[in-house]
Amino acid sequence: MFAWIAENYITVIVILVLAAVVAAAAVSIVRDRKKGRSSCGCGCSNCPMSGSCHKAKK
Repeated sequence: MFAWIAENYITVIVILVLAAVVAAAAVSIVRDRKKGRSSCGCGCSNCPMSGSCHKAKK
């Protein structure tokens, strides 16, 4: 087991870094959704999906 890790430590490090980047992106998307922010960054006046991503407040 240790021999395999020693032979492939660069690959293991790259996989760990990529997993951390994906996890950080997912956390950011979830936080933005909870705060009601849109991911597109443009105005919603002409967007056909504006009714589904921004629920009307009652």
